[in-house]
Amino acid sequence: MAELVAICGVPHNPLLWRTMRADPVPDDLARTKERFDTFGERIRDAGADVLVVVGSDHLRAFQWDNSPAFCVGKAERFACTFENEIRTFGLEPWEVDGDTELAGWLLGGTTLPTEFDFAMSNEWVLDHSFTLPAVFMTPDLDVPIVPIHTNANIPPIPGPERYAALGTWLRDRIEAAPFDRRVALIASGHLATEIGGPRQFLGGGSPDQVFDDEAVRWMAAGDLAGAVAGCSFERLAAAGNVTGQFLNFLTALAAAGTGASFAEGVPSRFANGPFFWWDV
Repeated sequence: MAELVAICGVPHNPLLWRTMRADPVPDDLARTKERFDTFGERIRDAGADVLVVVGSDHLRAFQWDNSPAFCVGKAERFACTFENEIRTFGLEPWEVDGDTELAGWLLGGTTLPTEFDFAMSNEWVLDHSFTLPAVFMTPDLDVPIVPIHTNANIPPIPGPERYAALGTWLRDRIEAAPFDRRVALIASGHLATEIGGPRQFLGGGSPDQVFDDEAVRWMAAGDLAGAVAGCSFERLAAAGNVTGQFLNFLTALAAAGTGASFAEGVPSRFANGPFFWWDV
């Protein structure tokens, strides 16, 4: 039987890749690196043999003309990096194995689940929303990935209650799998963040510290109802134009069903970085 052995939430800002590889790591990013390292150690200690990564493609694989609400990657192996990510952020042309058996099971087997009309992709180049959490916590990329894209970027987006329902579905479906897997569920997203606007990267400040404080409190307290109520499209957009990707953490919170044992918005030169860990 499959087992959910770890649940966490982490940031995926691609600028972290180049800046955190400096030696020594810049002072304002040392805590971010420490958190990634600690979470990676915990995932290894839990014996996870597959990562289910819930993230939001940045209009690379899924664009304005066609972006499913939820899509499960079912490829045997994934290419991981787009050319603009290599050129702009110094990311590398990684590849990582998939897990077709687990992906197929999450999709419902031969019939889609009544709860979700998932899209499925057998060919999918993963962007940094999926690859950076994996490479920061499993640097050798030796743990297979089942990616789940959520459309948190292109309105109309799924409402917060749908992200919560996804977390409940993933937990129950993983635990009902008739094959052995030790699964780590990783949510990938942002706290308040703005890209390309006047509040981008304020040198250690958040574009909306009030939202960040409340978001961390939701995770620590296990307040799923408060998080759902507080994550309207209007509130997320007011906090920053890519803050919608915070919704992925509602999936992790619902899957855990309890407050995070560790919840922090770690300041950096870019924005506060979300780090949430649930003891399973």
